[in-house]
Amino acid sequence: MRKYGLIGYPLTYSFSPSYFAVKFEEKGIIDAEYISYPLERIEGIKGLIDSGILGFNVTIPYKEQIIPYLDELSDAARTVGAVNTVQVVDGKLIGYNTDVYGLENSLYRLLDRAYVDKALILGTGGASKACQYVLDQMGIEYKLVSRNSKYLTYDQLDTEILADHKLIVNTTPLGTSPNVDKCPDIPYKSFGASHFAFDLVYNPEKSLFLTRAEKRGAAIMNGLSMLYDQADESWKIWNRIS
Repeated sequence: MRKYGLIGYPLTYSFSPSYFAVKFEEKGIIDAEYISYPLERIEGIKGLIDSGILGFNVTIPYKEQIIPYLDELSDAARTVGAVNTVQVVDGKLIGYNTDVYGLENSLYRLLDRAYVDKALILGTGGASKACQYVLDQMGIEYKLVSRNSKYLTYDQLDTEILADHKLIVNTTPLGTSPNVDKCPDIPYKSFGASHFAFDLVYNPEKSLFLTRAEKRGAAIMNGLSMLYDQADESWKIWNRIS
């Protein structure tokens, strides 16, 4: 039986186990299993490797802590400074960041060949770093928006800035269930039909951020397709599917 899995803690809920359960059933894959491993400490990774696992996903709080245990990193993982997929090859651990693959695919779908040259990224955490990498790859200039005065602050956003930045990406957890009445504090009245709003939040399906942007005419997308794409890319890496 080929063994794959997910490490993180506490793993009360994660998208990946249900995704792979459905994938295995739909594809008739009966020689593989995907198991959640709620590791209280990252050091527990050693026992997992010894068990013969072929690959695993990594979620909070270990996306950065896993790096010292790896033998190689992909360019994306090295640049972003976070790993969400590990491939085990002859005892060697290779780290990848498939979040960037999922996000890039999703943004291309959202933009649908529209020309956008400037974006605002709301938030400066780990998800923001992945978004920065993707926008660099896409050739889209961006500004970071944060409560930290090192960056463009939320109260500095105005109609002129929104008019000049047609893509707005929310990388913060604001609006995630059960706190569905929360959203980033930005001037939604400045959104228009030429704007695109992407939210990494996918539960609820339409966050307050997306609802308010759509009400002003913006095209919107949540983070669910990004999750599907990053999981599918993980599977391709583990099975060396080009």
